[in-house]
Amino acid sequence: MFRGKKYKESAKLIDRSVQYDPMEALSLVVKGASAKFDETVELHIKLGVDSRHADQQVRGAVVLPNGTGKTRRVLVFTKDAKVEDAKAAGADYVGGMELVEKITKENWFDFDVVVASPDMMGIVGRLGKVLGPKGLMPSPKAGTVTPNVGAAVKEIKAGKVEYRLDKTNIIHCPIGKVSFGPEKLQENMDTLVQAVVKAKPAAAKGQYIRSCTVASTMGPGVKVSTTKYL
Repeated sequence: MFRGKKYKESAKLIDRSVQYDPMEALSLVVKGASAKFDETVELHIKLGVDSRHADQQVRGAVVLPNGTGKTRRVLVFTKDAKVEDAKAAGADYVGGMELVEKITKENWFDFDVVVASPDMMGIVGRLGKVLGPKGLMPSPKAGTVTPNVGAAVKEIKAGKVEYRLDKTNIIHCPIGKVSFGPEKLQENMDTLVQAVVKAKPAAAKGQYIRSCTVASTMGPGVKVSTTKYL
């Protein structure tokens, strides 16, 4: 794979055989970020579970204390009095069947998160085939199917992130921007890792967190020691 000059320069700062203390790892990520835009910092956690088994799924949501640095567009499916609640909380789009049709007929996806009140899941369920593969289907576990849509929108706008396993048993999640600096990034990282540790399935055997890596959008990955979290 071709790697640019800046990437190679950043990679020289990192010893691939070392698991760094979280603060040291994040300092290296911030120092090595050389893009002309404010890069996102992502955390990648490999777990010792098998996501093919329902009792070993790891999924949830957590509000990062310093937010993600990204404004997320929220679509809410609800009706009656809750429409005003959602709008007052800052939802970008609120509605019902007309939004389902807009998505299916116009291939419209100008949103990052979908929230639904339970009484709307009958119609939202029709979007499973299009929202599911994009990771946008609302779920009670992630707190995006809830009677209190206003509170859900406020949390998302404040920096709530959803985490879930991919097919290779890895969680990929943003923990902020390079401009946050190592301290704020570590506060966010601590909050996320602690939530993942808390969500450990009873069926999980052996070592739960296999590895942990942080990286900026354009930078190399830095391995993190997870001793403090276990």
